[in-house]
Amino acid sequence: MTRRKVVFREPFRVEVEEGLPPLPGPDQLLVGVRFSAISPGTEMLVYQGQWPPGVPLDATITSLAGPFHYPLSYGYATVGRVLAQGEEVPDTWLGRRVFAFHPHESLFAARPDALYPIPDDIDDQTALFLPAMETAVTLLLDGAPLIGEEVVVSGQGIVGLLTTALLTRFPLTSLITLDCHAIRREASLRLGATDALDPAEDDAMERLGAATGSGGQADLVYELSGNPAALDPALGLCRFSGRVVVGSWYGAKRVSLDLGSFFHRGRVTLISSQVSTIAPALSGRWQGERRIAVAWEMLRQVRPASLISHSLPLAEAALAYDRIHRAPGETIQVILDHSIPTES
Repeated sequence: MTRRKVVFREPFRVEVEEGLPPLPGPDQLLVGVRFSAISPGTEMLVYQGQWPPGVPLDATITSLAGPFHYPLSYGYATVGRVLAQGEEVPDTWLGRRVFAFHPHESLFAARPDALYPIPDDIDDQTALFLPAMETAVTLLLDGAPLIGEEVVVSGQGIVGLLTTALLTRFPLTSLITLDCHAIRREASLRLGATDALDPAEDDAMERLGAATGSGGQADLVYELSGNPAALDPALGLCRFSGRVVVGSWYGAKRVSLDLGSFFHRGRVTLISSQVSTIAPALSGRWQGERRIAVAWEMLRQVRPASLISHSLPLAEAALAYDRIHRAPGETIQVILDHSIPTES
């Protein structure tokens, strides 16, 4: 048995290393991975060398603890099955399908508290969307959409699409999405958006009621594009006392905002949203376990595996990242299949 893992050697250089399988400790499990999903947002910052200096990988995920530096393994959406266990672990884990916030690696050892058993009625590919769905749940908690509101979602990557899917379950007056790629706008409409616009079109902002210095018609705007240039127009889409939830992480890219126009007199609220924490006002009721439970239920309802646009063997990881980077308009969710053996 050989362990294979994706390693970011430097910006735009990805390799798949092979080595001996890990030996689980007495309190650990050995997981054989079936699929892992590439994050087209955070993970591409690593690939493109845009990780902000001094920011650690992720203090809330054991497998990603520590400072950022190349070479490194990164990723946080892995699905597999428990193959072996240490003597201190109950036998109930053996053979179970599990999800882990873990980098792209065909075999890994982890303690039980780092694994999430996959419900029997959820397939492996659907389970890959757990992190993105948990993020979408958090975004809705932070945005707090209300009955009758007009909502805009800027950016229809995976998180944007899942956020759209959840918002369609609210009694809104309208739900408009923005994305420059046709494949994502079409997916947005299939999920139930009222309309999907290309923000590069000359009349897109006018169709949303935006007027220079006077704001727009949206009560709530989600900025999820990952593009710093999209935040300023998002502020301009709000009506008086509207709010903008920023779920994008721009990494080392800087943002330029016009806060001297409608933003100031319009009392627009700018809200930061990030999945590893929850707003203090909600933290007493919305602990991580509850958010994960809601995310599993939303996965049952949305069934987002249809958003997988490409599935490549783990050995072709470099090609997968290059495709996302060079042709974002052709991809939605790219996954790596660890079950396909490496050609000898």
